[in-house]
Amino acid sequence: MFLRGSLLNSALLLVLVTCALSTVTSQHQARKLLIELQTEKEFSHQMEVEWGQLQLEQSTWATPGRIGQVAEQKLRMRLPSAEQIKLIRVEPNGQSKYQP
Repeated sequence: MFLRGSLLNSALLLVLVTCALSTVTSQHQARKLLIELQTEKEFSHQMEVEWGQLQLEQSTWATPGRIGQVAEQKLRMRLPSAEQIKLIRVEPNGQSKYQP
């Protein structure tokens, strides 16, 4: 009887230690995952901030004034004079007429 009780106590102690180690392991894993989640959230926030800055930069570069400035300075483009502009009238029947 004493041997049976000692064996039962040993088995229960083994189960208790296993449960305790499992609890500690799962708590540790949960903390690691929480830290990883917080790191990823911070990274996501940084990417959103950078995306906003890039959108602002793109809108600045794409303003009509900036495009006109680049066209004039770098591409040496100019507006045509009145003599260089030719009008072509398209009639409803699909034919076109040149108007000087």
